[in-house]
Amino acid sequence: MADQLSGAGLAAASDIPSLDRLLNAEALRPALATHGRTQVVAALRRDLEALRKRALDGGVPRHELDAAAVAARTSAALDEAARPRLRAVYNLTGTVLHTNLGRALLPDEAVASVLRALTSPANLEFDLDTGGRGDRDDLIDDLLCELTGAEAATVVNNNAAAVLLMLNALADRREVVVSRGELVEIGGAFRIPDIMKRAGAKLVEVGTTNRTHAADYENAIGPRTAMLMKVHCSNYAVTGFTKSVDVADVAALAHARGLPATVDLGSGTLVDLTQFGLPKEDTVRETIAAGADLVTFSGDKLLGGPQAGLLVGRADLIRKIKKNPLKRALRVGKLTLAALEPVLQLYRAPEFLAQRLTTLRLLTRPMRDIQPQAERLRGVLAHAAGPSYAVEAVPMFSQIGSGALPIDQLPSYGLAVRYAGSGRPGRHLDRLETQLRRLPVPVIGRIADDALWLDLRCLEDRDEAAFTAQLAEPLA
Repeated sequence: MADQLSGAGLAAASDIPSLDRLLNAEALRPALATHGRTQVVAALRRDLEALRKRALDGGVPRHELDAAAVAARTSAALDEAARPRLRAVYNLTGTVLHTNLGRALLPDEAVASVLRALTSPANLEFDLDTGGRGDRDDLIDDLLCELTGAEAATVVNNNAAAVLLMLNALADRREVVVSRGELVEIGGAFRIPDIMKRAGAKLVEVGTTNRTHAADYENAIGPRTAMLMKVHCSNYAVTGFTKSVDVADVAALAHARGLPATVDLGSGTLVDLTQFGLPKEDTVRETIAAGADLVTFSGDKLLGGPQAGLLVGRADLIRKIKKNPLKRALRVGKLTLAALEPVLQLYRAPEFLAQRLTTLRLLTRPMRDIQPQAERLRGVLAHAAGPSYAVEAVPMFSQIGSGALPIDQLPSYGLAVRYAGSGRPGRHLDRLETQLRRLPVPVIGRIADDALWLDLRCLEDRDEAAFTAQLAEPLA
């Protein structure tokens, strides 16, 4: 049998080289130098086992047993295993704050600060003035109070955690009154009723889905009431025959009964967005000024910073929240604080914000700057996609994303790719979309209305050359 295999150019199982022989081969030295002996040995054993099985099943071409061939397969497998799972991508979806793509991009100042925190010890909980132990919240407390008008502040790892902590600290085994029209569910099946239950609070719904009146809140207040709460309508808008009670009126009702009024702003912004030509969104300062005793909001949405949940408001309530054992479980590390502080510092110079804060720069990027870019890239993508596809530079609309201003759209420009052949276009567009996702820096668009749409709002001019370079050759 072995002679028959040899005559056919195939190798038998007995011809497979030993592990020791391969480890001593010159061809394996680069893999050993890069990945280390432990990983190389494990990869070689997997490869040799696969070769042995194939040999027993019918033979293996002899060239596959060469040390160079084994080394090439081993190195490729190890390189693939070592490739980071978290990778940079081009966000051409048209959603600026895309939850699945990491939401806000950090400005240069924050990136530099995080790098310092990564490579140097820092005064995370060390008071440089007294030489004693410090509180990590002190790093951002004053800034948040300055920018929001609040008395005190604290930070946890995301806004869901902020809401959970607030409810558990102030309403455990007590009632929280919320309008039925504000019992939101956001991404990841996060629901206000569920988070209340986990926090130990009892939900008291008032009003109807579309209309809630001040009397509904007032009539629901009882001896077990801990707070009146308003929740931002993330990811949707209720229109038509509707009514809601504004923060000032809810706060007045709460204060008249000695209760706090709390607001989950969801995204949360620190500046009036209308000055930048964007739709109106209530700011944290306006919410505090309207009478809210506590406000929770996100750090990585409209704020433009790292993932974080921020709580600002009355000093006595913040103190109580910080004493809750959950605060330690939900606290942020030095990298979050290193990124958050410089982002907050940018807000102290609002005249530069649209240039220096990446999120705001992308949201305010004018269509007149995006259109020429689309026209430049049309030919590049058409060449890469091939003659089976027609590529056009067309106007389109972006959205802010992450629940912020869900019905508002931003005029933009991009590339629309349609299948130019006969038959149904679906599988052909899916194939092209897959090819773009498999590029060294994956390109993420969206398929709708028999076209692949690539919105260029988030492709800044400084990234265009690298984007173009990986489309220089036709897509496989």
